[in-house]
Amino acid sequence: MAGPTREWVTFDDPKEERRWQIDVTYLLSSWTCIFGAGCQGVLTAPAPELVQGCCSYGAHFSDKKDRDLVVRAARHLTDDEWQFAATARKKGIYAKAGKDEDGKVEWRTRLADDACIFLNRPGFAGGVGCALHIHAERTGKHHSAVKPEVCWQLPLRRIDEDQEDGSVVSTLTEFARDGWGEGGDDFAWWCTEAPEAFVANVPVYKSLGEELRKTLGNKLYRQVVAYLDERVRAEPKPVVHPTEQRVKVLPTRR
Repeated sequence: MAGPTREWVTFDDPKEERRWQIDVTYLLSSWTCIFGAGCQGVLTAPAPELVQGCCSYGAHFSDKKDRDLVVRAARHLTDDEWQFAATARKKGIYAKAGKDEDGKVEWRTRLADDACIFLNRPGFAGGVGCALHIHAERTGKHHSAVKPEVCWQLPLRRIDEDQEDGSVVSTLTEFARDGWGEGGDDFAWWCTEAPEAFVANVPVYKSLGEELRKTLGNKLYRQVVAYLDERVRAEPKPVVHPTEQRVKVLPTRR
């Protein structure tokens, strides 16, 4: 009989009526972002030469507060940090992304040349990649202070479900292909399914420590980290991520 593909642990939130379901398997995995170092992108065919990562479609803002934070951050970007600064100053940094199921307008970052307006392309002197991220690194900030929420959380994914008793169950797991909705099925490649992205020397809960802390809050973050520290040492060994279980077998020379 096959064993479980995921291991979970549950915590009660110390501040509110919320129960957290934590994906131990992903947080203990060796996943790491390989943007510009083997990432194939999220288009319908592999396109590593474009160096777009998951920035091809623009970032959907979680709410007005999230959108306003990025608007303010964009005002501080310089022309040598941001390839599309002039375009943004003329047209703005966001555009309508349709309406949600309640009819409320949703917003995303504007596109420029078929990708997010904040994405610097290969050849730009200021560096390839997210201009907001580059600015954060240059100014000593963590990138979560300036980027859209979905961008700094990825590939962590938080799913909130309201319960009949008024409480909330929040699941913290990986942002898998299905996190993108139906469009995710069209991706030619996705990093949490790619063994080449599971090469970090430290587990996800350490490499994404600040993102995890901002998602959980300080007190719960410390509890989760303490549990995972102990889980690494305990028996039986944690369930290995399904992608890490895939071993590439090289052909034998004859």
